[in-house]
Amino acid sequence: MSHSPKTVRMISLGCPKNLVDSEVMLGLLKEKGWIPSERDEADVVIINTCSFIREAKEESIEIILTTAAAKDKAKYQKLVVTGCLPQRYGKELLEELPEVDLFLGTGEFHRIADLLGKFSAGEFPQKQFIGRPRYLYDHHTPRLRTSTPGSVYLKISEGCSNYCSYCVIPQIRGKLRSRTISSILKEAKQAVSEGVKEINLLAQDITSYGRDLGKGIDLASLLQRLVKVEGLRWIRLLYANPARLTQELTTLIRKEEKVCKYLDLPLQHVDSRILRAMNRPTLRREGRDLLAWVREEVPGITLRTALMVGFPGETEKRFRKLLDFVSEAEFDHLGVFRYSREEGTPAASMKGQVSERAKMRRFHQVMLLQKQISLDKQRAQVGSRVPVLVERPGKSPGVLWEGRTQGQAPEVDGMTFLTKGKTHPGEMVEALITDATAYDLYGEILGPA
Repeated sequence: MSHSPKTVRMISLGCPKNLVDSEVMLGLLKEKGWIPSERDEADVVIINTCSFIREAKEESIEIILTTAAAKDKAKYQKLVVTGCLPQRYGKELLEELPEVDLFLGTGEFHRIADLLGKFSAGEFPQKQFIGRPRYLYDHHTPRLRTSTPGSVYLKISEGCSNYCSYCVIPQIRGKLRSRTISSILKEAKQAVSEGVKEINLLAQDITSYGRDLGKGIDLASLLQRLVKVEGLRWIRLLYANPARLTQELTTLIRKEEKVCKYLDLPLQHVDSRILRAMNRPTLRREGRDLLAWVREEVPGITLRTALMVGFPGETEKRFRKLLDFVSEAEFDHLGVFRYSREEGTPAASMKGQVSERAKMRRFHQVMLLQKQISLDKQRAQVGSRVPVLVERPGKSPGVLWEGRTQGQAPEVDGMTFLTKGKTHPGEMVEALITDATAYDLYGEILGPA
């Protein structure tokens, strides 16, 4: 290998918000002459980690150890670990993972190019840079997009000031910091000029956007500006706190053609005592009423939620209440988390901790119930004509293209497999839906959308 490290491989773990940070690091490195490598061989490998729950931590550690073994075999010269794991467990990691050359926290990752430059020059005074997270990227920050053509994640704020009792995000990511509307608009326009048709708005909680910026700046005012971006086709709203859903916002979703009729509302639970113990903000309307109101406000909307099973104090009776709710609510898409007892959170010391076995059983019960609901919802779409954003050529026999409808968010909601017709990745087509499984749709291209 060359003496001067110039190729870099990025392994991005966890959520799309982490992926944006990884793309920013790649952009900053490319600007300094680094060449991103897709191969499992490079001068430097960066692992951008997640540590939101135990499973994510375990995955991060496992990949660090596997990569350290590859480094021993001379596939990499330097191993860098960034993101949530070092931010949360800084000093412990220094002792436990001596194979790692550099640790960077969530507020320091933007220094990556300068620090790796010092590596090349042989000057490296310390192995760890972790401070209070204050950094926020903007439209000036170089970013190397790795998502499929036609679609991009756009982070509108960083950090969180909600302080749910089970969650470590405010400790790892810091307080809410919103970007300015003009910065978000400039990044959106730039992406659209490069062929992007769908923008997925990201934050820990997009409905908190602008609360730190002063009066009159919120998600609705941002959307009113974004819909005017020429050439932009879809704006998708991810992670909206149900307690901050306003009439203004639902009206915008209904009236503005560019705003996807799609909402990700992580409710977490439906039992009021559990929600209070979670320190979730009080809903203006109870779960069932909230959903009925949203569906009335935006006819035909696709709803996704995230629920948690096994939170301390979740008795069989309270779980049954959640199960009944899932049955009634008929979400289009639903994700379930098993409660993870995270040190340093109020919920970790609560009474009534639930056994791992019970959590796993409850998880499977919800998923099994939802699978049938999803199947019925998907089958109801057969025969309809819908716009599909084409992502890539098909990978399985008989499938020419893979894409997504407005009701399918990237990476979490399944795909639309197209079995007939010509197109290109990044194009928007009109498709006839011909078949459905519990999670995916099948269709034929009728022409451009």
